[in-house]
Amino acid sequence: MGWYAEHVVPRVVDVMCANARMLPLRQRALAQAAGTVLELGFGSGGNLPAYPDTVTRVLAVDPSLVGRRLAQDRIAAARADVQFVDVDGQELPLEDGSVDTAVTTWTLCTIPDAVQAVAEVRRALRPGGRLLFLEHGLSPDARTARWQHRLDPVQQRIAGGCHLDRDIRAVIESGGMPIERCDNFSIAGPGPWSYMYAGAARAT
Repeated sequence: MGWYAEHVVPRVVDVMCANARMLPLRQRALAQAAGTVLELGFGSGGNLPAYPDTVTRVLAVDPSLVGRRLAQDRIAAARADVQFVDVDGQELPLEDGSVDTAVTTWTLCTIPDAVQAVAEVRRALRPGGRLLFLEHGLSPDARTARWQHRLDPVQQRIAGGCHLDRDIRAVIESGGMPIERCDNFSIAGPGPWSYMYAGAARAT
């Protein structure tokens, strides 16, 4: 990880995604979280204030040491215990069926092999456990999608490998997890960055 990706990107993501405007989106997406939660892309801990009381432990996966430092105040204030378990969501050091819930928020856009990451989540989840997701991705609007495809190479360079044009539903289903619910909507902002996927998939 280069200096820019390690020191600049986590701070930008913290400002853009871990703010008060995004908190209600996180709260709605994570309302069903419970027990031991595996969180891919923990970042600066933006989900910690959004977790319900039913969450007892968070197993955090993130490659950024800067993100961990930015998360310290949120970790100290969290009701759940937080444990960092790995840096790579594509190969998790967890036993099969060892977690109750998995969470990704604005993370599947960045993991190089997102399908493999979902497959690892499925392996780590107990049977019937849920993956709760809140992601941005490919828009069904043809004009917006064209801009997403055009801007994607630039986005990857300036945003730590983030893709604008991933079909999140297809990624999750290709990772072997049937989707129970997927709500799509746009938030305020430029179209290529604003199309959201929020929902749940269940491990079988």
